[in-house]
Amino acid sequence: MDIEKYIASGILELYVAGVLSEKENLEVHGYVQKYPEIKTEVEAIEAAMLALTEKSSQGLSNNSFESIKSKIGKAVPLQPHAVKRTPWSSYLGWAASILFAIGLLWLYMENDKLKSEIEITEQEKQTLEEQILNAREEVAGTSTILDQLRDKNVTVIALDGQTVSPTSFAKAYWNTKAQKVFIDAQGLPEPPQGFTYQVWSLKLDPLIPTSVGLLDNFTSNTNRVFELPNANETEAFGITLEPEGGSESPTLEQLYTLGAIAS
Repeated sequence: MDIEKYIASGILELYVAGVLSEKENLEVHGYVQKYPEIKTEVEAIEAAMLALTEKSSQGLSNNSFESIKSKIGKAVPLQPHAVKRTPWSSYLGWAASILFAIGLLWLYMENDKLKSEIEITEQEKQTLEEQILNAREEVAGTSTILDQLRDKNVTVIALDGQTVSPTSFAKAYWNTKAQKVFIDAQGLPEPPQGFTYQVWSLKLDPLIPTSVGLLDNFTSNTNRVFELPNANETEAFGITLEPEGGSESPTLEQLYTLGAIAS
């Protein structure tokens, strides 16, 4: 067997790359076990490819070609008994293949990264559009409330803090013609979990309380203005803290604010 000719054929590079058929792999494996020169050549090819892969993973510079030649030269030193070695073009062909594959992988990863960035940008854009829409709706809602509070048929009643919460305050804007009342509860503390504020229409002599409604969703209502129906003959308004769902009669020990209508 002409070992040098066999080495120069390029079949060992294919063997290392794993692209030979099963029969060919077995044949080369047999030669590797039988001939030390072929075994040495296979180890040199493996070392060269490993060196190229490590170099490529660090990014390619303008002198990559010379650097590759240098690494291959170090990985495959000349042996004293060698008469003929594998041509440079064979190694460089494999180097080009490896670098091309790494380049494709890099492009794929960059493309995938770009897609992710585009998706994030689209999500941020959608979120911003929703925030703008919500802000517009909130402004429109606030404008509508202000228009109703300024109605000439509205009576404004100040509700002062009581014993349980002296610093609390609120205002009732009662439109007798539209039979509804707006409660500005900005001066009330956030109710504890499991409780809610309940608004009462009061007749004073004798004291007859009638529930007007609950200030539900207190935390999420940022302007803290609540619209409630009120067709009662009201002489005063009171706000108490009640269990969620409200009570049939006011818990006077939890009366937070109270205000009478000027006669």
